[in-house]
Formats: sequence, structure tokens, C-alpha cells
Amino acid sequence: MCGITGWVAYDDDLTRHRDTIDAMTATMELRGPDDGGTWVGEHAGLGHRRLAVIDPPGGRQPMTAHLPAGDVVLVYSGEVYNFRELRTQLTGLGHTFTTRSDTEVVLRAYLEWGEGLAERLNGMYAFAIWDARDERLVLVRDRLGIKPLFYHRTPDGVIFGSETKAVIANPRVPRVIDTDCLRELVAFTKCSGWSLWKDISEVEPATVVTVTAHGMRQRTYWRLETTDHPDGPEETVEHVTELLSDIVARQVVADVPQCVLLSGGLDSSALTALAGGALSEAGERVGSFAVDFAGQEDGFVADELRATPDAPFVRDVAKHVGSAHHDVVVDTAGLMDPDLRRAVIAARDMPVGLGDMDTSLYLLFDRVRQDSTVALSGEAADEVFGGYAWFHTPALRDAPTFPWLAAQNSYTTDRTGLLRRELRTAMDVGGFIADEYAAAVARVEHRDDEDAAERRMRTVGHLHLTRLVRAMLDRKDRLSMAAGLEVRVPYADHRLVQYVYNAPWAYKSSDGREKSLLRQAVSGLLPTSVLERLKSHYPSTQDRGYVTALQRQAADVVAAPAHPVFEVIDHDWARTACTTPPDRLAYPARNGMERLLDLYHFIDMYRPELRLA
Repeated sequence: MCGITGWVAYDDDLTRHRDTIDAMTATMELRGPDDGGTWVGEHAGLGHRRLAVIDPPGGRQPMTAHLPAGDVVLVYSGEVYNFRELRTQLTGLGHTFTTRSDTEVVLRAYLEWGEGLAERLNGMYAFAIWDARDERLVLVRDRLGIKPLFYHRTPDGVIFGSETKAVIANPRVPRVIDTDCLRELVAFTKCSGWSLWKDISEVEPATVVTVTAHGMRQRTYWRLETTDHPDGPEETVEHVTELLSDIVARQVVADVPQCVLLSGGLDSSALTALAGGALSEAGERVGSFAVDFAGQEDGFVADELRATPDAPFVRDVAKHVGSAHHDVVVDTAGLMDPDLRRAVIAARDMPVGLGDMDTSLYLLFDRVRQDSTVALSGEAADEVFGGYAWFHTPALRDAPTFPWLAAQNSYTTDRTGLLRRELRTAMDVGGFIADEYAAAVARVEHRDDEDAAERRMRTVGHLHLTRLVRAMLDRKDRLSMAAGLEVRVPYADHRLVQYVYNAPWAYKSSDGREKSLLRQAVSGLLPTSVLERLKSHYPSTQDRGYVTALQRQAADVVAAPAHPVFEVIDHDWARTACTTPPDRLAYPARNGMERLLDLYHFIDMYRPELRLA
């Protein structure tokens, strides 16, 4: 797992700009704390920071194949889980290998199959290949968008990086945020190609981007397909069990310590059990880590997203599986450290405003990294198997918008109220969401024999697997990589995603509960308490002192009304939020103060040029 960056300029000599390429590469140091390097030619420069996981001595990058017609250079981030099979196949085709790394397999696969290598890879990855034989840059991103990749087009080429911080480190990229850029940050539709910065785009999942002196072209090499599902209920459960066993067995391959992130929910508990079984065959004991807030279990109060605390279920699973378990307990004083907030903002490259749900996750990853370099996580299971409540609530599921936005509870109510009135009008977030929803629905393919209910559930599934899951995967990647931790996400394996997507909805809700299919597939692995537990979202602190501390920090910002943050946030709104008694403060106001503080620090850290209404 690593960070990559690069610059292609067909009208320039980049050997004169090595310092810039080095600076771009340096921004990726947290993603790759073990090693770094650059390669610079006349019209291309590539940078790499490495987190060594497979073959630590042999996988150094940039990795170059020296050919008579010109060098082929690779910078690669991620893991290819079928690299052993590909290596055997390539060896049979006459290729020789000097390392045990999956990086060299990717490089040799390109030499054999060109851009067609993408279809052959199973994994999470984002990589760039400079082919000096015809001065061609090839960018490839994994099918589900697990690994990030962004680019900025220039008049004579492109500048790219795993994160936008690497792209804007190049002085030729303007640091501009306009009204259009902010719209998606507020709307949360996961708009295709979006980044917070004007004229920087995200490489779409399952996409190959090719850049030559004649321009840029893009090719989609995979998409969710609507197909027949010939398997009956029992065969479907059996096949899901087989897929999960194979996926986890592949993803516990590493030359460094590894563990599982355990929340006590169905998804992570199943992975803990599966990983425990796979590792025990190699004579290893699986480690597990859980995050909790000081005093949360004893004083827990159920809310709309969490009916139960995690801790009792975590204990049940750890005992049942026999994992080497560690609880990471965080308190309000630690969560409110401004340096921690700034570290999270730097990791995510944008002011998301999730507050303790991001800072606690970062602290969890920081602690995990002390013992492990690789962790398995249950991300994407809710999107694949239908775990969210809005899959099962007709009013939310059938609303003519993204279901997660239709869930107008106290956590997702109107998030535009904190904005300046003029900006709110100019952004027209409601119209933007409607347009994005129409575009997303238009991409769904249906079977002719689907009834109305099945058509709706296919649409809802497609929205989650092509939109929401990307936001969840990005969050997990950014915060883990900022701690130098590689997090693998078995439920995002494209084989599982494709298979379950086409299973009838009745199979996924056969017992009237969420994730019925997954529950049946792992029923023999887990304690009854976990199998019966309702979906519970990532925890948030219930300490009233957190809200008080949040108000104090927000009040310091309100005391500086000339700060550029108030080009976005309404000052009167912020003042009211800071002075409302904590016990009367609604969650949207708490969340709004998180956004205020994030944006305040983001502006100070990144110094964007704001072009707003």
C-alpha cells in the first residue's frame, strides 16, 4: 500500500523540475512511511512512497523494465490478490521475475497484455505506467474505487496523485474552490469525477485513463452487470460462503503483521472468524481491535442509528473466535485536540465535518499500527447485502432520491442551514441532488421479467454500489493510510459484489431482517448474540462534555468574523450554535459546528482561493 504521484508534460523538459516532483512525492509520506523514490525523464516524472507489505526488500519503486525501445516505469499503490496465479501464467509465457512482489507482476502483466491487464487483476489498486516506447501514460483504478486517484489536465499533459494534496503541490495547479466544488461536499451524492478543487478530477473506478501527446481517452473495463441468477436460495448461501472463504484467504497473505477491525457487528465479526480460521491453518492467531469511548457502555443511550453499544458484542466475538483482542478507548480531551482535527483534515484533504467519528477512527488506526501493518475491515457489506435501515423502510427506500438522503432523521436533516443565505441560493443543493439522482438511476439496467418491487431494489442496490460505497471506502482509505496502515476490504471483492447484486431481493431479506443472506452464510461461525444483533452504525461519543468543548472551540472562531470561513458559513448561525445550552442543542447544530471547525482549519492549512457567490 502506497502513495503515487506524477507529471507528464510533452512541451517541457521535466528533468529541470525534479524538485517539484520530489515535493509532490513528499506529500505522500504518511501513505508510504517505509521508502520513497522518483523517476524523471524528459517528458515524465513519477514519484512513489511505499508501505512495504509484500516482499519488503524486493518491491521498491518506481519499478522499471529496461527495454531496447525505451523504459517502462511503474508506480503502484494497493494489492493484487491473484498475483500468484498471474505470476505463474506470466512465467509460462516467458517472463522472468527478480522479486516476490505483486508490483513486479503488475509491471510484467502490462508488458504482456498492455492496457488489457486491468481486466485480469483482482484487488484494490491505483497505478500509473509511463511507457517511453511511445511516450504514453496509463492510469488504472480498481473496480470499486477502493484506492484513490486524482488528476489535473494541463495544456501539454497531466498532473496526478493518490491524493489531491500531491496534485496541488505542483505550482502549475491553481488552488481554487468555487461554488460548484462546494455543492457536492454539502449534497453527499458522490458525484462522478468530483474533487473539492476546481479542475481536479477523480479517476472513476474501473477506469483506464490513457494520456499521449495527442490528448486523453478513458475506458471503463468493468461495470455492474444485470444478469440471470440461476441459483436457488440454498445454492446462493453456499456460494456466498465459498466466495467469502476464498476472498479472506487471499487477503490474509502478507509479509507483515495483520489483524481485523472488530465492531461486534455482523460484518466485522464474520471477517474475524474467517480470518481466524485462515490464519490458524498457518499456525497464527488472529488479532482484533475495537474502538470505544470512555464511559460509553455504562451510560449508553440508544439513538436512531445505534440501538446497542458495541462493547458487549465485541467481547462475545473475541471470546468465541479466540482472537488476541485490544480495545482502544478514547476520551473527549483527546478527541478535541486541534492537532488531531488538523491531522484528520490533512488525511481526507477536505473539511468533511464528521468530527468524533473521524477522529476516533484515526486514533484507532494509529494504535493498530503499533502492532500491525495490515487490517481487514467490514466496509461495503451494508451496500452489498442491504444492511442499512433505509433498504427496509418503504418511505425511505421508495423516495425519489438517494435513500441515504431521504432518511430525514436528526442525523441527515438539511445541512445547508449553516451556509450564508446568498451561497445557499446559488448552490441550489436540492436541484443538484435531483439531477445527480436522475443521472444515477439512468445507469441502472433491468431485466425484462422484474416486477416493480424487484426493479426498485435493484435500483437502490446500484445506487449504493456505485455511489455511497465509494464515499465509505474513501474514508477508510484516507484515515488508515494517514497512520501508515493498510486496510483491506473483503466485501468489496468484485466477484462477491457482482454475484450478490443479481441475487433476488427475497434472498437478501428472507428472514425479514437486514443482511439475511450474509447472516445465513456465516451462521455457523458466530455467537447467537451477534447473529441476532440489529445493524448499528459507527459509534459517536455521547459525552455531553464533548459538545461543551466543541462550542468553546467554535466560539473562538466566531470571535474572528473576518476569517474567510465566513465566506461560506453564516456568522449568525454559528454564534447561535455556540450559545445554545448543550442539552438543547440538536444534532444538526453539533454537526454544523464540526463543519465550521473543519472548514476553518482547512482554509488555514490549504490556503484556497475561494470563488463563491
